[in-house]
Amino acid sequence: MKIQVENIKCNGCVATITKEILSIKGTSNVKIELETQTINVDAAEELRPKISAKLHKLGYPEQGENNFLEKAKSYVSCAIGKMS
Repeated sequence: MKIQVENIKCNGCVATITKEILSIKGTSNVKIELETQTINVDAAEELRPKISAKLHKLGYPEQGENNFLEKAKSYVSCAIGKMS
């Protein structure tokens, strides 16, 4: 499945997103394109709401759902990813 999100800035973001998506049972093979802020994940379509909710919680909402709070959360997630 392909999910287009916002606020992916660097490899710290990529590390956090990858780790968190893979923590959802039934997901595998996460690939993230920084330039297009696109996440490709092998998962059943029925997991999309769960994956989307996890991304939103981390500050990476689907495209068009961004706001100041989401941007702030993404900075925290990014920093955590850089430390991992």
